[in-house]
Amino acid sequence: MRLRDKGKKKLVKKLKWIRYNFRNGKYNYFIKIIKIKKLEFLEELKMARRKIIAGNWKMNMTPSEAVKLVEELKPLVASETVDVVFCVPAIDIVPVVEAVKGTNIAVGAENMYYEDKGAYTGEISADMLLDAGVKYVILGHSERRDYFKEDDVMLNKKVKKAFEKGLTPILCCGESLEQREMGVTMDWIRLQIKSDLVDVTADQVASMVIAYEPIWAIGTGKTATTEQAQEVCKGIRELIAEMYDEATAEAVRIQYGGSVNAATAADLFSQPDIDGGLVGGAALKPDFGKIVNYK
Repeated sequence: MRLRDKGKKKLVKKLKWIRYNFRNGKYNYFIKIIKIKKLEFLEELKMARRKIIAGNWKMNMTPSEAVKLVEELKPLVASETVDVVFCVPAIDIVPVVEAVKGTNIAVGAENMYYEDKGAYTGEISADMLLDAGVKYVILGHSERRDYFKEDDVMLNKKVKKAFEKGLTPILCCGESLEQREMGVTMDWIRLQIKSDLVDVTADQVASMVIAYEPIWAIGTGKTATTEQAQEVCKGIRELIAEMYDEATAEAVRIQYGGSVNAATAADLFSQPDIDGGLVGGAALKPDFGKIVNYK
């Protein structure tokens, strides 16, 4: 009992000493240093985020047309400061991978299945994409969610499979016009992202790309205002910080997509939480070069 009592007395004395020193500011200097170092680290992560501009070709371009387009775009999208990705139809992957060799262009797929192989007619696996030279894969695009009824349970499996195999997911999220008018934009997007990232690690999230695409702006010619796009992308970053930590939130790259064009790119990409774009129709035109080299 005596030893236990002595231990308690020592602990109480130590706690009193700590409290006294904190009250008198003797630890404030060290606390400030830690806070400053943390802020510097987060700022370094933010500065390290390279812009990533990806073209989503959707169901356009035959293999011969694809090669011709690549040859036209190659000199226009040359950049040392921006990551450029061509996400192309499955049938175009092999010729496009060949056509971009020796350039700054990476190739992405527009979809993949979460099984490795089997009786899944019409699907394509991560291993097939990797073997063909693919680096990125678009997952959860609103057209896949809508037309092909892909839900968040399926998308979560796809995201985890992409990471398992070494592909970088470009995970799409976005609200309908009705949801925006109802004022539930962030509620809906938070639900999508939380569901799609179940059991995905912080390190994995830090290396992925999240693309915010308001459904009402895709292929319509309408573009979210810069303020609207920044507000949602900031909300996504805050959600990642809430789900994981600040470092992960500062590392993950967040794109805006939805009728991005040469006229809107510079303003959108200058926002602090927008790290590039997922570009649709404009990615099939020479103007894509102006989007990549927006500065």
